[in-house]
Amino acid sequence: MHPSKRAVLLGLCLTQITSWGVLFYAFPVLQPRIAADTGWSATALTAAFSAALVISGLLGIPLGRVLDRRGPRLIMTMGAALAVPGLLAVAAAPSYWVFLLGWLLLGVAMSGTLYPPAFAALTRWYGRRRIFALTMVTLAGGLASTVFAPVTEALATQLSWRETYVVLAVVLGVLVVPVHAVVLSRPWPKEQTGESADVVPGAADAAAAPVSATAAELPPQPPPRDYAATIMRSRPYILLVTGMALGAVAMYAGLINLVPMLVERGVSPMVAAWVLGLGGVGQVIGRIFYARLDRGTSVRQRSVLIYALLALTTAALAWNITAAVLLIMISMAAGVARGIVTLLQATAVTDRWGIRDYGRLSGVLNGPMMLAVAVAPFVGAILADWLGSYEAMFGVLAGLAVLGLGAIAASIPAQASRG
Repeated sequence: MHPSKRAVLLGLCLTQITSWGVLFYAFPVLQPRIAADTGWSATALTAAFSAALVISGLLGIPLGRVLDRRGPRLIMTMGAALAVPGLLAVAAAPSYWVFLLGWLLLGVAMSGTLYPPAFAALTRWYGRRRIFALTMVTLAGGLASTVFAPVTEALATQLSWRETYVVLAVVLGVLVVPVHAVVLSRPWPKEQTGESADVVPGAADAAAAPVSATAAELPPQPPPRDYAATIMRSRPYILLVTGMALGAVAMYAGLINLVPMLVERGVSPMVAAWVLGLGGVGQVIGRIFYARLDRGTSVRQRSVLIYALLALTTAALAWNITAAVLLIMISMAAGVARGIVTLLQATAVTDRWGIRDYGRLSGVLNGPMMLAVAVAPFVGAILADWLGSYEAMFGVLAGLAVLGLGAIAASIPAQASRG
């Protein structure tokens, strides 16, 4: 008997919160301790973390093709299994180069463990109910920082940073590997049954839109020989990739450098961890209301609204604020933006061009996105050094968010903007 779609969704909710918490949010909490213990610079540490994300982004493109053909079970199970030795290598690293190699292995693990393959799985299995499934799994993922930032800090007050990573490796191995192996064994459909009518192919700059917006106006047309390539060469797709990459740099350079910035300002490490963690509550709040936002706004309206909130909250962090209440409010508002941006990314392809070739189109989109996420922590650290303060760095990041907003607003094909 194969797992039900509900079992798949519940399983991915558990594994996403654990994977993001261990592989992503533990690092900014532990980074100051790693630097103090080893003498390795903050820039060198973030470079290793960034290198892992670069590997993850590069692997996302070929993995998208494999996902379309074979499904997510092997990729996601092996990704989680590789994370365990990667974390243990980081924990045991006697030198910076071993530490770096551990993070490179974790980059391979991330490519098969975090959101992109989970989104592809849920999009294929849930079909027209994909918004519900994507929202639920990102609601769970949004709590990763809320759970794991303070838990990691609490562990680190009792254990060394190395021992903390060993504990986290055990947690990931026990929870994520077997769940992926079991719940992702559901049969993988080769074609989207009942979904082919969702797409009406168009020309490059006005590529296909959901049939709900155009079925009454356009007659059925045969798909082009290479539908995905046609879309990827279009101006809206290029602007989409550019805008989301700029937004990702602004988001994640700020996110990974948040705790070091607050500690430098004189905020206690535990308060800084809670500020980071409660941003996850903001992510959950944003995702809870995403379905309503999706129903009540056009693609352009909701994209502009959320990327404007991202720019404003990034600019707010450029002020030298130390009051915990204000920092938590800003962090939660930034979390709302970050949480909805994740769903905007997950639905960007289907909002504009339908479900056909989703794995390939989203894989190519996720590649530059993950590369932007990858370089963001390093870019943030370098900017802070060059500009002389974290506050100036956040000002530059706010400017990048504004540029991303403009590109995203211009990336909507005319037909899709009516949906």
